[in-house]
Amino acid sequence: MSEDVKRRSAATDKDEFVHFFPQIVRDLTEDELHPPELADAIARLKKVLEYNAVGGKYNRGLTVVAAFRELARPDQLDPKSLHIALVVGWCVELLQAFFLIADDIMDYSTIRRGRPCWYKQEGIGLDAVNDSFLVEASIYQLLKRHCRDQPYYLNLLELFHQISYQTELGQTLDLFQINLNCFTEERYKAIVKHKTAYYSFYLPVAAALYMAGIDNEEEHANAKAILFEMGEFFQIQDDFLDTFGDPQMTGKIGTDIQDNKCSWLVVQSLKLASPEQRKILEENYGQKDPVKVARVKALYEEQDLKAVYEAYEERSYQQLLGLITQHAVHLPAQIFLALAEKIYKRQK
Repeated sequence: MSEDVKRRSAATDKDEFVHFFPQIVRDLTEDELHPPELADAIARLKKVLEYNAVGGKYNRGLTVVAAFRELARPDQLDPKSLHIALVVGWCVELLQAFFLIADDIMDYSTIRRGRPCWYKQEGIGLDAVNDSFLVEASIYQLLKRHCRDQPYYLNLLELFHQISYQTELGQTLDLFQINLNCFTEERYKAIVKHKTAYYSFYLPVAAALYMAGIDNEEEHANAKAILFEMGEFFQIQDDFLDTFGDPQMTGKIGTDIQDNKCSWLVVQSLKLASPEQRKILEENYGQKDPVKVARVKALYEEQDLKAVYEAYEERSYQQLLGLITQHAVHLPAQIFLALAEKIYKRQK
């Protein structure tokens, strides 16, 4: 398939996926599902979904659909199965929306996808905590409605619950950073694996594997070997863009420095730092003062962390291609190659 055909196919898939969203909202809010006394709550759910579930790149949801097409036998690619794949893809996007609503509150973020974070909307505030619960609960309403007569229903339920648990453990590690001595490579990798790799990379592919009837431990382990590495690659990109990215491109204003995050950049800075440079970090990192944030950024420039990142990105991408060759023996390599292409050299 030529690059031009691939691009047109990807654009068509995205259009189909986005146009399916109103059906997701209808499935969750139609009147016959709920007693009249819940009308105000359901109206709120609709508003929450329409603000928070759209506007991203949809890579996670689209991966479910694309991976299912690659993995499924021809007789599994019937209209009903493809319809379910769209639903499950949107379930992954709703899980992302749930995490982002909550994460923005915890990080005191202001901008998400080029718009004010949900909790920053007038009249929302910390009511957004309950809104995030509504979005999470919607996942299981959709799975029950569309998948409970499928042989993989229990696997999907357990998968979503387990991934949520792993992600929340990773978020816990991310929140409780006491001082710079905590910021080690080992700690960073643990945060990234649990907070990012499980739900952003393994979940979409694992869901497609289960839907295609592939539930053996060996193939899921092979997928994890590739996707956990990809998740680390992705999060390091995210950390770099948090500090050096263009907010016009990324759609958000980075806060890792003032939030005292164990980011890849600070881990690299500590490895390279002279005693004087470490003192700069000790005195300025994790502070809300814009002058101190700027001092940390200036230190990153002094240490040429942009060049360190560029060298890492190329090295890691080649390593990722090697893992795909090694582990995608019985699984279609195209699933993993397509994901790698989406994130390599990304700017947002």
